[in-house]
Amino acid sequence: MPNAQCPILMNINLHIEQLILDGLDVPRSQRELLKATVEAELAKLLTTEGLPANWQPDISIPPIEVLPTSHPSQMGQQIAQAIYGEMNL
Repeated sequence: MPNAQCPILMNINLHIEQLILDGLDVPRSQRELLKATVEAELAKLLTTEGLPANWQPDISIPPIEVLPTSHPSQMGQQIAQAIYGEMNL
C-alpha cells in the first residue's frame, strides 16, 4: 500500500496535438525555445504537483491569454501553467 514514504514512480507521455499561437508574433528562431519551455514547465508541474485526479485523456484546452510582450521562455511557462490549470478543472 503506497504512503508518503514510498512514492509511486510512473512514466507520463504527454502528446500535444496542436498548439496554435494566434496573435503571437514569435520569431522562427525562438519557436523551439518556446516549445521546449512549454514541455519543460509541464514536466515540472506534473512531477511536483502530480497528475490531476480528475484528468481525462483527449481533453481540449480553451484559448489561453499570455502576455505577447514576454520573452518566449516566459510565454512558454505561462502557456504550460494555463494548460496544467485547465487539466485540473
